[in-house]
Amino acid sequence: MNWTERDQQVWENIQTWKNSLYSYETNDFEHTYVKWINTAFSAIPETYQDPFLSRLDGWLFHMHSMIQGSQMQNDARERIVTTARAFNQTIEDVQDLQHLTIDQLHYIAEQHAGRHRIYSLLQGGVAGTGGFIALGSDLPAMVIINLRSIQLIAITYGFDVQTPFEMMTSLKVFHAATLPSRLKATAWEELMEDLKTKESDYFYNGSEKLTDTSWLEGPLKHCFKAVAITLFRKKTLSGLPIISMAIGAGINYQLARNITDFAEHYYQYRYLHLKKQGH
Repeated sequence: MNWTERDQQVWENIQTWKNSLYSYETNDFEHTYVKWINTAFSAIPETYQDPFLSRLDGWLFHMHSMIQGSQMQNDARERIVTTARAFNQTIEDVQDLQHLTIDQLHYIAEQHAGRHRIYSLLQGGVAGTGGFIALGSDLPAMVIINLRSIQLIAITYGFDVQTPFEMMTSLKVFHAATLPSRLKATAWEELMEDLKTKESDYFYNGSEKLTDTSWLEGPLKHCFKAVAITLFRKKTLSGLPIISMAIGAGINYQLARNITDFAEHYYQYRYLHLKKQGH
């Protein structure tokens, strides 16, 4: 397909968005917060730090594989291809999706991203009821919801997450999207470096390390959310803890929105980059 005026417009929007990652400036509160986290984590003996982070990486790999192999994900994959076929009857598999225009792909991706943002909102509302099980399951549920949404966005733009390279890349996109704002520019550069140095469209030859102390800021914020929910859960209206439910729903929705936004910019970049090269 030929490079169009619309492609150029989206490409420029991506560059503007990318520049916003680099221009982010931390405030005094964030500096203090980061210093506190680093101090707290450094108090843990190094003999425990690396095994903990390795187990966390293993858990994310396991969750990713479980989602990828589920019947629900296979059904969603088929729905994406079927929807694409309404735009172009020659579409047969995931790779063929790149024959669609950027707006057609965005339309399909937004359907799935929007649905998962609603799932996140509902999950936050349930967590906001303040029950022990609801709060305890919130973080794993959010990981599952957002990993799944990234997989579906990748598939929509023609990148098959069943290959080792795309599987690892989608995990790295999840990692980058859930990092604090001050670190997202560096994570974006690492994703770009993986694309430059890849030796195969199938195998992944980069670093498979995902989590680090900085990434743990995200899960820690969920702990603060749980504290806020616990504090407000007894303030009810018509028997419902409206304030705590609003806190849970709002924070989860915003997180999902940030993740899907980052993921779509990344996969749009790759789609357009390949198109520029004449693939």
